[in-house]
Amino acid sequence: MPPELLLISILRALVEVAGFTLLGQGLLAVLAGQRRQDNLFYRILQTITRPVIRAVRFITPRVIIDAHIPMLAFFLLFWLWIALAIAKRYVCTLHGLAC
Repeated sequence: MPPELLLISILRALVEVAGFTLLGQGLLAVLAGQRRQDNLFYRILQTITRPVIRAVRFITPRVIIDAHIPMLAFFLLFWLWIALAIAKRYVCTLHGLAC
């Protein structure tokens, strides 16, 4: 297995974990409502997604309000996941592998 394929696979797995964690946090926020900050599982998911949220807040202009950052982070992770899938396909084709 080429090292770039391993790197792409690891990055793609990390993006998947972050995306599913954001999705779970959003669903739990809808279910828990106003008391979501008191929910232990919501706070655990919030801790896991904090680096992604901070990174997206850093790269976005201040015009975008903080309430929209998690949704934007999810969509950016989705498109990054698609880009990594295309990169994986390219590397597999380049090395003649059936991935």
